[in-house]
Amino acid sequence: MARRRCALSTASLTSVFVRLKLSLLRNGLRQSSGRRTAFVVSMVFVLLLAAVQLLGLIMLRGNEHAMSLVVLLTGLLALGWAVLPLFFPSGDETLDPTRLVMLPLRPGPLVTALLVASLMGIGPLFTLCMVVGSAFALSHGVVAALVSLVAVPLALLVCLALARTVAAANIRLLTSRKGRDLAVLSGLLIAVGIQFVNFGVQRLGDAGGLAALDPAAAIVRWVPPASAIGAVDSASDGAYGQALAQLTLSAVALVLLLRTWRHSLTKLMTAPDGSTLAAASEPTRKGTTSGLHRLLPEGRTGTVMQRSLKYIWRDPKTKGAWVSSLAIGLIVPIFNALQGTGSIYFACFAAWMLGIMMYNQFGQDTSAFWMVALTISSTRDAYEELRARTLALLVITLPYTALVVVLTAAALGEWHDLPEALGVSFALLGAMLATGAVASARFPYSIPQDSAYKNVAPGQGGLAWLSIFGGVVMAALLCAPVIVLTIMLNASAGSGSETQWTVLPVGAVYGALITWAGVRLAAPQTARRLPEILTAVSKG
Repeated sequence: MARRRCALSTASLTSVFVRLKLSLLRNGLRQSSGRRTAFVVSMVFVLLLAAVQLLGLIMLRGNEHAMSLVVLLTGLLALGWAVLPLFFPSGDETLDPTRLVMLPLRPGPLVTALLVASLMGIGPLFTLCMVVGSAFALSHGVVAALVSLVAVPLALLVCLALARTVAAANIRLLTSRKGRDLAVLSGLLIAVGIQFVNFGVQRLGDAGGLAALDPAAAIVRWVPPASAIGAVDSASDGAYGQALAQLTLSAVALVLLLRTWRHSLTKLMTAPDGSTLAAASEPTRKGTTSGLHRLLPEGRTGTVMQRSLKYIWRDPKTKGAWVSSLAIGLIVPIFNALQGTGSIYFACFAAWMLGIMMYNQFGQDTSAFWMVALTISSTRDAYEELRARTLALLVITLPYTALVVVLTAAALGEWHDLPEALGVSFALLGAMLATGAVASARFPYSIPQDSAYKNVAPGQGGLAWLSIFGGVVMAALLCAPVIVLTIMLNASAGSGSETQWTVLPVGAVYGALITWAGVRLAAPQTARRLPEILTAVSKG
């Protein structure tokens, strides 16, 4: 009777959670017509994509390398289910079990209810289409078809359980400031991942097609949940023992994931949150100074540099902008070099991307800029403020620019052009920092903090475009002398000449001088326009 009551309780709780999930979807769509439109458009797009992928997998049936492709595809699906909850923690309200801690629920029935509720949504439907198509592409014979009936739901459940287990294990992170930082960076990581996938597809075509996937597939076919799909191929080949072993691996993985998920739920619903513990229990830090501060200059310069570097590390939007610039500044020249279509001068793109970080320096402080404004009472104060911010940027941008140029030269094998590329990059970086300082004083704008996707306050879009693109054009004109010198040296002496080393010191000195001149020019404008700057950056 106890087991029967437990079963009834589990079934009842499952139906409640299914209705809850449907209610969340329905009430969310009732909030606005825009949200309904976005949901319908996204659903239509995903369904069309799933239909196309399903058709492609069906057409792959009979190909001798079909197993390699579908097994790796299933592995990628599982990887996506594992990492996407970390990037989009607010995408599904039921991912957060801490909302249920006050309810008298046992972890066992709760796991079952949440797993069944997870089956509803666009993501599970897309995954089901992909897994069904993968199994159909490999299924040959009655035994393989029977194995498919077990492998398809098993692979789907492993993906869902993996997502729920990862989310439950990291829910404290996902609901903290670090979790919001992770959400801001998610778009960048996905964009970088797409670039790697694109590069891999291009290399795949050069390597002779799907046959190049066989070595990797031979390993992944034993990794759950891909092993469940691999079992269908093994059954088609008559290797029934191997098929049973692969199905067993996926089943064991599902059981372990569910047990880990249940353990995480038990801990979340019984253990106190760290934020509720007494502050007195934390170790006190008296008289300590960070290692970073000890390496920086004394006085206002070191203080401003430390503040700027902490903004880069702690502020989600500032961190997202920096990581985007660092990643894209490296990806563009390196990927073009690896594809054989690049030039070592593409490495200057890194200096351009990092130089943009100098623009709108005061807007990055948002409404907190009034505290900085209180410390600026003269042109000298404004100069020291801008100089320290510039030095903070150079701590990162200068070595990173040199690193990208060296890596690009190594990828292309054009070591003889390394001095010229370094010189031009340093000159461009200096020009970007100079124009960025002036643009920060002349065209400041507010950066809203209430949205992760808005970088300009309403009504200031034109000001932001003028600041960035006007400054970029001016920076290109400012570094023209170094570019002309490079062209003249190549025209007169030819590639590989020792005179090319002239560009490196000239570019470095020119970049330093132009940066100094830009900061000196922006300082009196900053001091004179301080009230206007404060009003502009606080508008959002």
